[in-house]
Amino acid sequence: MKKIVKYVIVDILRNKIVIAYTAFLLVMSLSVFNLEDNASKGLLSLLNVILLIVPLVSIVFSTIYMYNSSEFIELLVSQPLRRKTIWLSLFSGLTVALSLSFFIGAGIPILLYQPTGTGIMMLTAGILLSVIFVAIALLASVTTRDKAKGIGKVILLWLYFALLFDGLVLFLLFQFADYPLEKAMVGVSALNPVDLSRILILLQMDVSALMGYTGAIFRNFFGTQSGITIAFLVLVLWFVVPLWLSLRKFRSKDL
Repeated sequence: MKKIVKYVIVDILRNKIVIAYTAFLLVMSLSVFNLEDNASKGLLSLLNVILLIVPLVSIVFSTIYMYNSSEFIELLVSQPLRRKTIWLSLFSGLTVALSLSFFIGAGIPILLYQPTGTGIMMLTAGILLSVIFVAIALLASVTTRDKAKGIGKVILLWLYFALLFDGLVLFLLFQFADYPLEKAMVGVSALNPVDLSRILILLQMDVSALMGYTGAIFRNFFGTQSGITIAFLVLVLWFVVPLWLSLRKFRSKDL
C-alpha cells in the first residue's frame, strides 16, 4: 500500500496542472494579504477563492486522473492485492498530494499572516474540501464508465455545490415564506460541503453579516462552538460516505 501511495503522490506532484494550481493559490494568497491593510479582511477575500477553486480543481483533476489511470488500476487488480487496498491507496495518494498542494499554496501564507484560530480553521476547511471532493470524484469515476460523461457529471456537481445551492435555498425560502423553515434549513445546509465550510470559518470569525441565511440559522440553532463541532462532523461524513460507496462499487466492478 505504501508503494502505491508514494507512486501516486510523486506522480501527481510532478503534474503541470497541480504545479499551476499551487502557484495560483500562492500568488493569490500573497496578493490578498499584501493588498489588504488588515489580515482578517485578507482572510475573508481569500475565503471566496478557496471555496470556488479548491473544490473545482480537486474534483475535476481527481476524476481525470482516475480515468487516465484505468490501465494502471487494471494492472494492480491483476496482482495479488486486495481491491480495498488498491482503492484506499489511490484515495490516500490523491488526498495527500492535493492537500499538500493546497497547504503550500494557501496554508503557508495563512500561517505567516494570520496564525490564529481563524487561520487554522480556514486551513482545515481547505484540506477537508480537498479530501471531500476527491472522494466524490472517485465515486463519480467508478460509477460512470465513459470519461466525458464522468467529467461532465463532476462539473455539474461542482456548479451545484459552489453556485446553484444558495439560489435553490433562496427559491425555497420565497416559495414557503409563510411556513417556519428554520429547522429544515439546518438540515438543508448539511447537503452542501462548500456551504458548511463557509459556515465553519465564519462561525469562527463571528462575522454575522456574511454568514448568509443558513449560517445565521446554524449559529442561532446550535450556538457558535456547538455549530463548529457539528459542521466539522458533517464535513467528515461528506468524505467517509462517498469513499465507502465508491469502495463498495469498486469491489464488485468488472474491470
